[in-house]
Amino acid sequence: MTVDDSGSGADAQDSGEDPLALRLEQLILGAERRYTPFQAARSAGVTMELATRFWRAMGFADVGQAKALTEADVLALRRLAGLVEAGLLSEAMAVQVARSTGQTTARLAEWQIDSFLEGLTEPPEPGMTRTEVTYPIVELLLPELEEFLVYVWRRQLAASAGRVVQEADDEEMVDRRLAVAFADLVGFTRLTRRMEEEELGELVEAFETTAADLVAASGGRLIKTLGDEVLYAADDAGTAAEIALRLIDTMANDETMPELRVGMAFGTVTTRMGDVFGTTVNLASRLTSIAPRDAVLVDAAFAQELIRNGDAPASEAAAAEAAATAEKEGEEPPAYRFALQPMWQRPVRGLGVVEPWLLTRRGAPTES
Repeated sequence: MTVDDSGSGADAQDSGEDPLALRLEQLILGAERRYTPFQAARSAGVTMELATRFWRAMGFADVGQAKALTEADVLALRRLAGLVEAGLLSEAMAVQVARSTGQTTARLAEWQIDSFLEGLTEPPEPGMTRTEVTYPIVELLLPELEEFLVYVWRRQLAASAGRVVQEADDEEMVDRRLAVAFADLVGFTRLTRRMEEEELGELVEAFETTAADLVAASGGRLIKTLGDEVLYAADDAGTAAEIALRLIDTMANDETMPELRVGMAFGTVTTRMGDVFGTTVNLASRLTSIAPRDAVLVDAAFAQELIRNGDAPASEAAAAEAAATAEKEGEEPPAYRFALQPMWQRPVRGLGVVEPWLLTRRGAPTES
């Protein structure tokens, strides 16, 4: 594929930008710069005010009246505005769609350039610049990465839509009862002072990768990663509990990893733009901060959900009684997966007094 440089050289001279960088931009966008923001808005048939709201929501910087936009920018504006005009989205929802898409893809693009392309574009021969190598690599990879992105998005959209339509009522589509968990590396701040930046980056990447794989494989959903901490959610307490204990076991068996602590809560959660909010989330975060090393703390609602679903006994006495009853009636005793131990009640900032429960596997030793 060749690129017509007839306009890009003049653009580079006018803007002071690297002409090769402009060629790369044109390759990725599939179009050359043609419009100022005002011209793009007018061509899309939207007001400049609405166009600016959409662009800022997508995370694009203001460019004044520079000729920096392409036919694709006009088409994107036209599509968003068309969804509003057709009554499929409100204007506020269209802006939210733009913002959520922009934030998600911005992080993906940064990762792909910093980690992915950086490694692939090392000059193979002395005297070659990275830029000279980057263009043909991007030219080859772009259609494949684009197809893969659409595939993953469709799979995720299908899974998310399936969960929503199974909810009992419309309110549960936004305010849902979920198990929410934070998993936090212990002593991370001290590590940042002792480790080299590259080592620290590798540790964080290994932690995030391990956590993401375990959460996905076990049926949970990774909400976000925060360097030394991950936030995930699950539709039921048993799934969230299994993920937490697997994370603890996996990290404990890796000598390169710090110890881990997990805090979990169960209750109503508000979901917005792929994130979760509310008292349940705040409680899970607070429980994480007071959890012992290599241990999992849950709130009372989480513990009761495990008991209600038969995943854990209310107490060892209750477990013994259930086993005796089953034996008397010639039935199999309950197969509890988890054990719960009530801890001392304690005040938690902003949430009052809470009663944490220590979660372990059934038969595993518990701390007093």
